[in-house]
Amino acid sequence: MAKNIEKTIATNKKAYHDFFIEDTFEAGIVLTGSEVKSARLGQVNLKDSYAVIKNGELLLLGLHITPYEKGSFFNPDARRTRKLLMHKAEIRKLKQKTEQKGYTIVVTKLYFKQALLKAEVALARGKELHDKRETLKRRQQEMDIKRALARV
Repeated sequence: MAKNIEKTIATNKKAYHDFFIEDTFEAGIVLTGSEVKSARLGQVNLKDSYAVIKNGELLLLGLHITPYEKGSFFNPDARRTRKLLMHKAEIRKLKQKTEQKGYTIVVTKLYFKQALLKAEVALARGKELHDKRETLKRRQQEMDIKRALARV
């Protein structure tokens, strides 16, 4: 019986700072062999990545995978557009939501599930500046409470 082992490769902390995450989905990614090897080494940056829907397909833009150093000169571009694999019903649901004002699709996490690289895709709504300040203030208050309880 195979265990469902997950190993997180990269997380997009900026997405949680800049957006309200409303719903998350799991998606596969179409990659080349050398890109998978780079991902296993943790050479992935999700910072400015986002997804768009074109012609009924979910495409990932802005994901940076460092070219594998032992690969050939045929290594793909580090920031090329990559296809995400999801069920059509989930893509339709995302398309309906993103057509509303303020919604976007961001990638929050990349991880290996057994031997396959998966992406956690989130439906997100943008935060305004005062929302970001409120979140930072709340986190600071929680940390102060934890420190006070630790001293007791």
